[in-house]
Amino acid sequence: MSRPSEEVSRRQILAAAGLAVAAACVAPRGLFAETDTLVADALKEAATAKIAVQPLRRNITVLLGAGGNIAVLTGPDGKLLIDAEIVTAHAKVSEALASINGDPIKQLINTHWHFDHTGGNDWVHQAGASILAHENTRKHLLKDTWVEGWHYNFLAPPAGAVPSTVFAEDHTVHANDSTLVLKHYLPAHTDSDISVHFTEADVFHTGDTFWNRNYPFLDYSTGGSIDGTIRAAETNIAKVNEKTIVIPGHGAVGAKADLVLFRDVMAEIREKVAALKKQGKTLGEVLAAKPSARTDEEWGNGFINPTRFITLVYQGI
Repeated sequence: MSRPSEEVSRRQILAAAGLAVAAACVAPRGLFAETDTLVADALKEAATAKIAVQPLRRNITVLLGAGGNIAVLTGPDGKLLIDAEIVTAHAKVSEALASINGDPIKQLINTHWHFDHTGGNDWVHQAGASILAHENTRKHLLKDTWVEGWHYNFLAPPAGAVPSTVFAEDHTVHANDSTLVLKHYLPAHTDSDISVHFTEADVFHTGDTFWNRNYPFLDYSTGGSIDGTIRAAETNIAKVNEKTIVIPGHGAVGAKADLVLFRDVMAEIREKVAALKKQGKTLGEVLAAKPSARTDEEWGNGFINPTRFITLVYQGI
């Protein structure tokens, strides 16, 4: 059970804008110190982190910041957003959106429930947007949700932050002369992950089923796993072509080759850790063997460092 000092509501998060972003992820309780403060660090850093505004194709722009990447579709129907960043990034996100144009925000789609993708839900809703997501995103946001890998308990947010419209497997949205095809993954990073394909522009938002040259977080508390992450990577590869622009949950905008690399790295590390664990190696011995050494220098400087990632993989096989 969590202690009162570990609990935080979305309102408390907003009030804590003096807290920053280290990683949106921590390893499981008992494997790292219970004093881990990565969520609090993430809130603090997001308050001041720069957000890059990158135009893509047609009327689609991506905002790259401290939390999850936001896709912005503009046009006569008003702005449509894919994800809403960390709540303490509110001011920076608002500035970035205003730099695109002055149109109001009319719709928000969440790729999954995590705080670095839904933290801005309440203020975006108050700005006039409806919120759409998978039914499991709504399920997790309706109640207090403990994330073992972050050693953190998230209290249910205000009612306005909870998606008002949900779907089970597939859903299509028509807005701003564009067709958005939404598809639910089998449990991957969480059990609430969806992809969003802007079909005319051929821009594909993967949410956190793809982290571009960063080790991902595996949320075992809400249905995630290393095997599910690899399965989702295979799904993503099958959905795109060489011309598709791919927006990851975290990291730079990429392409099919980046999805293939992510799948290969995940599978390679999983295989190495599984072999060592089968030999009876302890977590400490597996970490000492450095099964991710080939990619640590490039991939290990983001939200999840190599030790935390290998620990999560070890836990799940």
